[in-house]
Amino acid sequence: MKLAIIGLGLASKPHFSALHQIADTVQIAGVFARKNDRREAVANELGVRAYKAISEIAADDEVDAVILITPPNARADIVRELSGAGKHILMEKPVERTLEAAENLVKVCEAADVTLGVVLQQRFRAGAEKLQELTNSKALGRIALVRLTVPWWREQSYYDAPGRGTYTQDGGGVLITQAIHSLDLMLAVAGPVSVVQAMTATTILHDTEVEDFAIAGLKFASGAVGSVVATTASHPGGAEYLEISAEKGSIRLEAGELTVNWLDGTTVRFGELTGTGGGKDPMDFPCDWHRDLIVDFCSAVSKGGAPRISGRDALDVHRLISAIERSAQTGQLVEIGEAR
Repeated sequence: MKLAIIGLGLASKPHFSALHQIADTVQIAGVFARKNDRREAVANELGVRAYKAISEIAADDEVDAVILITPPNARADIVRELSGAGKHILMEKPVERTLEAAENLVKVCEAADVTLGVVLQQRFRAGAEKLQELTNSKALGRIALVRLTVPWWREQSYYDAPGRGTYTQDGGGVLITQAIHSLDLMLAVAGPVSVVQAMTATTILHDTEVEDFAIAGLKFASGAVGSVVATTASHPGGAEYLEISAEKGSIRLEAGELTVNWLDGTTVRFGELTGTGGGKDPMDFPCDWHRDLIVDFCSAVSKGGAPRISGRDALDVHRLISAIERSAQTGQLVEIGEAR
C-alpha cells in the first residue's frame, strides 16, 4: 500500500518510525505540510514526493490512503476533499474539537464509503490486549469498580507553542488532548459510561485557557462505578494506570504492564513497563503500538473491513469527554445518551 502523510509536526515522529519498520509492505508516497521548508526537508530525507497542495494528493492515483496528523481544527476541509476522492484516512486523535464536529466528519467518510481509522494506540499495547481478552471472555467476572489515573506533566513551554492549549485549535485540555487515549481504553474494556459527575480546572502551574486537571465520578451501563483523575500538572509526570476490581480478581494496567491478582492468591503479569509520554518529553514512548495500529488499518483497507478503532468507535470517547465537560460546566449529573 502507498500512504501520503499530511502534517509533519511533533506527533509525526512515531508514525515515521513505525512506517520504517513495515516499509516492505507499506510505502510512503509523499508528504505535505503547510511550511515549505519542513515539507521539502522531510521529502528529501525520505526520497519521496513533496505535495504542494491537498488537491495533489487527492488526484494521485498511487495514493491508497493518508495518515492525517494535523491539529483537529485544520481537518474538516481536508477530510471532505480526500474522502470525496476515495482516499481512506487514518487520523490522529481527536477526531475533531467537539462531539458534533466529530460526528459530522465520521458521517462524511461513511457517506463517501471510505475507511476512517483513529490513532488511539494504547489499545495495541500487549498488556492492554491481554486485558481486553480477559474482559471479553468474562474471565474476571462482573466488573464492580473502575479507577483511571493519568498523572502527566507538561511544562509551560508546551502550552506556549502557537495555538496549543486553546479551544480554537485543540478543543480542550487534558481530557481531549492527553487522557483521551486512556479514556478510550477504559471504555473498550469496561464498557460504556451512562452517568458522570465532574469538575475541571486550570491550576496555577499553567498559563493556558484549557483545563489541566479533571476529575469525574462514573457510573457504567453495566452497573459498575468508578472514577477518573487526569492532569498535566503532576510534576515530573508518571505512567497512567487503570485499576479494575471484579468478582474473580483485580487488575492494574500501568503503562503497558498488566498485573492480574486472582482471588485465589495467584498473581500473573503480561506486557512490560515502557515510556508513555507522560513527562517532559511527550514523545517518550516506543512506536510499536503505532506500527500495529497502522498495519491493522491497512489490512482493513485491503480487505474492505473496518479497522479495530474506526471513526465511529472513536465517537464513544468523544461522548464521554463531552459529558464530563458539560457536568463540570453545570455542576450537575450528566447522562450520556445512546449513539446516534
